[in-house]
Amino acid sequence: MLSLYVKSIRYYNCMITYNYYIWNRKYYQYMIEMVKNLKLVVKIVFCFFVLIQFESCNKSQFNGNNGISRGTGWNINAKKGGFWDGNNFKEQEVPPNMVLVEGGTFTKGKVQDDPLRDWNNSPNQQHVQSFYMDQTEVTNLMYLEYLDWLKKNFPPSEPRFRNIYSNALPDTLVWRNKLGYAEDMVNNYLRHPAFANYPVVGVSWIQAYEYAQWRSDRYQELVLEREGFLVRDAKTDSVNSESTFSLDTYVIDPNSTYGGNTDVLRGKRTRTADSLPPSTASRESGIIIPKFRLPTETEWEYAALGLTEMRDFNNYTGRKKYPWRGPYTRTGKRRNLGDQLANFKNSDGDYGGIAGWSDDGADITNKVGSYEANSFGLYDMAGNVAEWVADVYRPIVDDEFNDFNYFRGNDYKKFQIGDDGKVAIATEVQYDTLPNGKIVARVLPGEILVTDLEDSDVRYRTQFDKSYNINFRDGDVSSSIRYNRADDEEGETNIMYKSPDYSDIDPSTEQFDYDKDESKTTLINDQVRVYKGGSWKDRAYWLDPAQRRFYPQDQATDFIGFRCAMSRLGPKSSGKRKTRN
Repeated sequence: MLSLYVKSIRYYNCMITYNYYIWNRKYYQYMIEMVKNLKLVVKIVFCFFVLIQFESCNKSQFNGNNGISRGTGWNINAKKGGFWDGNNFKEQEVPPNMVLVEGGTFTKGKVQDDPLRDWNNSPNQQHVQSFYMDQTEVTNLMYLEYLDWLKKNFPPSEPRFRNIYSNALPDTLVWRNKLGYAEDMVNNYLRHPAFANYPVVGVSWIQAYEYAQWRSDRYQELVLEREGFLVRDAKTDSVNSESTFSLDTYVIDPNSTYGGNTDVLRGKRTRTADSLPPSTASRESGIIIPKFRLPTETEWEYAALGLTEMRDFNNYTGRKKYPWRGPYTRTGKRRNLGDQLANFKNSDGDYGGIAGWSDDGADITNKVGSYEANSFGLYDMAGNVAEWVADVYRPIVDDEFNDFNYFRGNDYKKFQIGDDGKVAIATEVQYDTLPNGKIVARVLPGEILVTDLEDSDVRYRTQFDKSYNINFRDGDVSSSIRYNRADDEEGETNIMYKSPDYSDIDPSTEQFDYDKDESKTTLINDQVRVYKGGSWKDRAYWLDPAQRRFYPQDQATDFIGFRCAMSRLGPKSSGKRKTRN
């Protein structure tokens, strides 16, 4: 028994020793594998960091300065002298209520239906640079903010400011009709909260242009205050009729902004001794934004079409009649089957369908964003309200002369320089009398005065030879067979467009009258602007983005509104593009 017990003990010890050996062997193998994997991980991490370094070096070679000038080899941002490049600019900031419309090529004026067979739409290929555009039309609430700012800073109770506020007001009488009742719209559409997010109407092209200028200054103030170049709440506490902010003035002569009160310029980022001038943001900083403006006709049509959803590599796979896909104006989705995809007039006497089953959900205009956006993320590019664009109207598009960022309406100006060699800053409001007798403020205090280009500015230039280019290659005197240099008059277009003349107005007396000449044969002149897109009063024919009409720039209706655009600086795309292949 004793020997058997001893043998069992030995066997047990052997089994323990063997199992221990096997466990150690597996452990060692596991550790060896771990070391191998660790080496692999180290190699991967090392390669990753090398790649990062290579990429950063590659980027710094062309996109950054790395502290050394690529031109001279000097130190940049050195404490003692040298060139200073202290901005952290990465990409242009997307303005509020706007989306990026990536530029591209398209066929402008390509209408699906043209029963009139006029020469108003001749298809031509154009290229558009990238730009930003409002997602929606400017609403009543957005425009009321503008009116409120004018009322606070240029009180209409003061006679010298009365025309500033009154002539910025939308014309609410556009709702009236000789055989229709609309007094509640006259009294409520602009100001009642029920219509707050409806598109503003009753604004002329000139009023829309002035709103865009005002919006540029207010947004720039916000950016400068946020970045610490202005004192806190400067945009509200430091502004009045004698102390205003203008984007151009800030860039050219910043000490003249806010009525010359340089203390407003001493924000948290620019605090210096009182004896030293405050530092200001220049264009090199990337903080100065492009101005808001009305989109050009080419931009608007391109944005409305939204051809990106029809793209296959570098080709468009089909034609689009409307901003949405398909040849029909009604949706095929089950949840709202048969409803209209835009707000427009279906037929005579049918503006919104029958009671209880509305086709488009609106009798007149509708709340912005009530219908689906197009492929660019833009709402109401067909229907609701037609929209002003920047162009002066002409029946022809001269694509033979230019097919890039096409625009007719250039009247080039330059800043006026005073006797002291500095830009001339307006100290008083400057008004202009329109052909309809209204007096509008053209220049507000604090803005830089402008003047026409001189001969020395255009001498030997090949792109343009005068300031006024609205009627270039368009039947103006100099391009007609009856041209006589001795009779040349700037801006004369009567050879081709024999339209009534309402320009003979005496601003001091405001006396004006209609042109009684019955031989005038057209309404086209240099003061009519293009408007695009159908409206709540239009039939589906006008929903085609390529359709175009015109209206006097100083008049307003109940079916034309507007939205703003802004140029994009830098690369065409936002840098978020995914690899296609």
